[in-house]
Amino acid sequence: MIVVIDHAYLAPVVGAEIPDGHLVIDGDRITAIGPGPARALPGTERVERIDARGCLVTPGLVNTHHHLYQWASQGMAADDTLFDWLVTLYRPWAKMDAEVVGGAAAAGLGWLARSGATTVADHHYIFPKGRGDLLAAEIDAARRVGLRFHPCRGSMDRGESDGGLPPDEVVETLDDILDATAAVIDAYHDDSFSSMLRIAVAPCSPFSVSEDLLVESARLARATGVRLHTHLAETLDEEEYCKERFGRTPVEYMERAGWLGGDVWFAHTVHLSDSDIAAMAGAGTGTAHCPSSNARLGSGIARVRDLLHAGVPVGLGVDGPASAEMVPLIGELRQAVYLQRARYGPSALTARQALELATLGGARLLGRADEIGSLEAGKLADIAVWRVDGFHAAVEDPVVALVHGQAPPLARLLVGGRTVVEDDVLVSAPQDEIGRAGADAHRRLMELAKEVL
Repeated sequence: MIVVIDHAYLAPVVGAEIPDGHLVIDGDRITAIGPGPARALPGTERVERIDARGCLVTPGLVNTHHHLYQWASQGMAADDTLFDWLVTLYRPWAKMDAEVVGGAAAAGLGWLARSGATTVADHHYIFPKGRGDLLAAEIDAARRVGLRFHPCRGSMDRGESDGGLPPDEVVETLDDILDATAAVIDAYHDDSFSSMLRIAVAPCSPFSVSEDLLVESARLARATGVRLHTHLAETLDEEEYCKERFGRTPVEYMERAGWLGGDVWFAHTVHLSDSDIAAMAGAGTGTAHCPSSNARLGSGIARVRDLLHAGVPVGLGVDGPASAEMVPLIGELRQAVYLQRARYGPSALTARQALELATLGGARLLGRADEIGSLEAGKLADIAVWRVDGFHAAVEDPVVALVHGQAPPLARLLVGGRTVVEDDVLVSAPQDEIGRAGADAHRRLMELAKEVL
């Protein structure tokens, strides 16, 4: 099937914008992009034409940090700092099972698709014993919804009795973690060009894992050719913890553990020194900026302007729904712009820079900049078509309308040329059923956890 998008405002991210242009998709690839209408194509019976007058076409958005299971625990500990929030929520999370994770992941992925996401990296780091195959449950949900998926096999091996933050019942042993992670990579990781599923290795955070786990996880990831991900420098509490326990900042500690490199991306990095930023830039280590979650938990405002100026790869992430309730990925572009300007002034981050963070920036973090993140011939057809007519037409610049304003309707979302959202409705899976699955996951988790709440 050939799909032709005509008469669109094209924002390719790489190269000049095209106010009235066309884009041609053949199978799962973009084959042409340019000004004016597409030329006549052979085999017109196999061509679907989309009249995109009044629409802005961008690359599909890339969510570089999420916790899908948290859809089932939204709204809890609403006024707590990160550490207090975690202490409260670890209790119900310890009771989740594969049914909870499957329903929460389906709803979370459906919601992300409706906000323009075509690729999602999810960090799942809690694996209670005897609760089923939780990672398989979210992988099945991603296949059902039809998004490109990067599940990060997380882990924790330092519980309360060992000086860590999580309760002992949700941590695993070092050997069990490494064996389970290796098995997941072997079973699921696909490094082909058009892969829908890639695995990353992702110990949770410096205050919930041992240094041995960090070191051995890096060895495993590099031996198997997958990427590394973890939370880092999210709060001042974490910085104080690392300095007191390790005599180093979080970035310095991760450098000692072998965790700086072009195959690594962190999440948050709110509290960084100039030397931390220089070390990350020198190593090519990236970061996922999560503005809404950082604001909701009162963690602070990440130094995105300074990170970009230093050459650090930066993408965007929603983070977990329990710390960014019902936040759409497209809304994080505006949050990123506004928070950087609140910290640095009105020229700190432009609408087009925010769009790049959410597309090509995210693709770089996931090691997929040659496949996704921009509208270029030869790249995968992961494309968002936004309606910027109607009320949005009062803003003359469609990219500013997309980023600064309320999210416009999503006329079409394509993943590898396949329609996932049409006219603002999830069509790759039954939208209402997916929504109910998320509500059922919440009710089930609360029932399972009622004795600890």
